[in-house]
Amino acid sequence: MRRLVALLGIVVSLACLALAPAHAQDQVSFGIDWVAEAEYGGYYQALATGLYAQRGLAVTIRQGGPQVNQMQLMMAGRLDFNLGGGRAIEFAQQNLPFVAIAAIFQKDPSVLIAHPGTGDDSFATLKGKPIMISGDTRAGWWRFLAAKFGYSDSQIRTYSFNLAPFLATKDAIQQGYLGSEPFSIEQKAGFKPVVLLIADAGYPGYANIVTTSRKLIAEKPDVVQRFINASIEGWYSYLDGDPTPANKLIKAENPEMTDALLAYGRAAMQAHGIVKSGDALHMGIGAMTDVRWREFYQVTSTLGMYPKGIDYQRAYTLRFVDRGVGLHQSP
Repeated sequence: MRRLVALLGIVVSLACLALAPAHAQDQVSFGIDWVAEAEYGGYYQALATGLYAQRGLAVTIRQGGPQVNQMQLMMAGRLDFNLGGGRAIEFAQQNLPFVAIAAIFQKDPSVLIAHPGTGDDSFATLKGKPIMISGDTRAGWWRFLAAKFGYSDSQIRTYSFNLAPFLATKDAIQQGYLGSEPFSIEQKAGFKPVVLLIADAGYPGYANIVTTSRKLIAEKPDVVQRFINASIEGWYSYLDGDPTPANKLIKAENPEMTDALLAYGRAAMQAHGIVKSGDALHMGIGAMTDVRWREFYQVTSTLGMYPKGIDYQRAYTLRFVDRGVGLHQSP
């Protein structure tokens, strides 16, 4: 009789569980700063493989692009997270209630590109030569290169995000992105360009920096932590495992993306330690440190990119990173 009662109790308990409503997942919106490509592969991997869902998150990734201002959308409360941390010092400068919470790229993947066989094979040799860059770049890492290598603003030519001027002129030099323009140039022109990584010149900035609002941190810190942890594990999975799940989503979002370009972008990140280098090797992907932020602010404020006297530590928080999340996944 005791066994029968116990069995009946188990049956009733299982029935109650079956009838109980499933817990609703937390809805999360996340803006990336360009169209879907390999440089966002870790986020799409976390979405495609269920890493976000396993942590109770229903994540929507919203593409960026030249006509999309994701920062404004986050400030308006329409995005929970945004890859807008490259200029996080401005949060503190303008007393905005947003902070950087993870730096997925330990190295900035911005590059300068030149033609082979012209002698333009180092940053030093580019002094005095015309270089095509954008307006944002002129106010950013260009000032670092100018100070270090003696460049002047008279060298600047307008960059229209079109490869045609570069391909048409053998001595042309332009900005680009490590995992994108070099591949396109090789495919269209049949030669491998000279590629100079800004980080290799000593530029100390992070990139692919996740930001969020202080309001979300105060009200739902567990959501923030779960989002960051799942994103980090997604990046380990994308770089060290099978990237197919993410790549399928990326191509669905961005039909112009090809398997070849995705493979190139992923390989470039791996070869140059864009994601897994420096502090990330022992603290985990997404690592940030006070030392690195201090160095970045000291360099940029000295160059006049930011005013001196800003309380730059208000631009970021280390609360959600440096915990070794996902390190066990890394070979």
